[in-house]
Parts: sequence; structure tokens; C-alpha cells
Amino acid sequence: MSTEQHDPHMDELTRISWHQSDAVTARITVFEALAEAGVPAAQADQLVSQLEAGAVAGAHTWVSESSPPAGSEQAFEDGWFKGVRAVASYLLRIADTTAAQRGRAESNAQLLTHLRQPLPHVPQSEVSAPTPTLDVKEILAVTQRFTWALTDPGHFLVPETSQEILAVALSAVREDERADYVQRLTAFADRHRERLEEMLRAYGPGSTPAQHGRYALVGQPESLVLCERFETAPLLLDGVWDAELEDLLLDDLAFAWGAGHRR
Repeated sequence: MSTEQHDPHMDELTRISWHQSDAVTARITVFEALAEAGVPAAQADQLVSQLEAGAVAGAHTWVSESSPPAGSEQAFEDGWFKGVRAVASYLLRIADTTAAQRGRAESNAQLLTHLRQPLPHVPQSEVSAPTPTLDVKEILAVTQRFTWALTDPGHFLVPETSQEILAVALSAVREDERADYVQRLTAFADRHRERLEEMLRAYGPGSTPAQHGRYALVGQPESLVLCERFETAPLLLDGVWDAELEDLLLDDLAFAWGAGHRR
């Protein structure tokens, strides 16, 4: 007879991951349909973000209207309503952040264009041309220049682990992106600075979620590359990560970033 114990919390995480994955698939379909209907990317971003923020607002209403079990003691009721207010306030922040998200329609269009384009004809004379390489230590040094990621170095992973994670992330950078990847990464950090800073405040070292031992990658310099890959090549990142590292690390970062594509 099996002695393995059932973990309800893991079941919840699994179900949440399913919903996140389904939501990303649905978002891609909606963006594609809106693009085919001639809706500009900026308007599509606004529509989808408003819909998603509305879903979070619905959860806010549901939580806010909840009541403690009948007959509860006063101390229990006081604690209940204090917890409800804290959760409702946090949901409001998530709704505000979600409503402000932009750039996903353009990223989705770029990904679809890349996936649908025919394989280029490579002249025989170019077959032996060397493929640009990415130096892990060089990219790590680049990511450490961005102030959003510079949490207390005491919270950083050990160098060997950090470089291992970054090496996996960089393996999701396509060959045609490598020559100017440092510039791409810099532009990404500048474009999403507010979103990165908000993620660090909400899930980084010292935050309530991080105190439970989760969200270990938030605030790590190498997470900048992972977030950039969430937006540019999520499926490719999934594939290389699943073959090498623990899923929960990337699941947590994806949730904090708002990618939610992991299953």
C-alpha cells in the first residue's frame, strides 16, 4: 500500500497552472483574431488588459464580500476581516498592474510571424559561417547594471547556480537574435522598467510571498533574461527549461511577471 501523502496545496498549484496556461493560449487567439480584424496593437493591448483586470476585480469583489463562519468568536471575526482587507488590497494592486500592461499584442504578432515564416534558403557558401555565441558571464554583468535587479547581494544565488540558470535561459535565444542580444536586453529593461520594479516590490526579497520560500528568482539579475524570453520566446524557454531545471522556479517567476504560460 502506498504511503505517499496527498498534498492539497500542490493540487491547487497544478490547477492554477492549468488556468494560467489556458489563459495564455486564449490571449494569443484573441490577439490574433483582433489583428486579423484590423484592430491596432495598442487598442488590442488595452482591450485584453481591461478584460483581465476585470477578472481580477471580480475576485476582489468576491473576497471583499466574504464572511466568517456563523457563530465565530469576535477575535476570529476580527482576524477574518483583517485578512480579507489585506487580500482585497493586494488584488486591487494586481488589477491596476494588469490594466496597465502593454506590448503583449506586438510580442504576440512577432512570435506568430517568426513561427510562420518559411525556412530561409542558405547559400552553400554560408553554411560554414560561425553562429554568434553568448557569453554567460558577459550577459550576467550586463543584467547586474540594471538597478531594478540590484537587491541586497546577500539574497543572490550562489554564482554557480546563477550561471547555470542564465545558461539555460540563453539557450532559448535564437541564432538570429544573438548578434545584438545585449542591445535587445537593454531595450527590454528600459521599456519594462516600471513593470520590473513592481514585480520586485510585490514578490522580491523581503516581500510577503518571498517569506514563504517562493519566488526565489525575482530580483535575481538573471531573471531579466527570463522575463525577456517570456515575452519573446515563451515556448522555446519552456522546452529548454523543462529539460534542465526545476519547474517551480520558473513557474513562480512566470506568475510574478504575469506570463502565466507554464503548465
